[in-house]
Amino acid sequence: MPKRRPRSESIIPMINVVFLLLVFFLLTAQLSPPEPFDLTPPDSASDLPSQDRGVLYVSAEGELAYDEARGDAVWPLIVARDSDEPLEIRADGATEARRIAALLKRLRDISQTGAQLVVNGG
Repeated sequence: MPKRRPRSESIIPMINVVFLLLVFFLLTAQLSPPEPFDLTPPDSASDLPSQDRGVLYVSAEGELAYDEARGDAVWPLIVARDSDEPLEIRADGATEARRIAALLKRLRDISQTGAQLVVNGG
């Protein structure tokens, strides 16, 4: 009589576990669009967290980005914004202060309700 080969273990339970882990990580992951520039915010000693709302990005060279708009195309979107919340500004720490001052003046001129500069906690 020929020898019987032992039956191998089923791989189906392992596939099920891997699939469940994949689904778990996909459902719990926070997907957010990447920032348009590589920014290093300035430092601050305040512990107040920033709120999640429309964000105006300012690169070290002064380039602007808001949603999908770049450069001067951001201004019509900011004017059309339907929010009483302050506009969040995320500027690179190397951005010149005069650029930020000019940006804040322009926001005031278009009757923006307020602005909040995001910084690193100290």
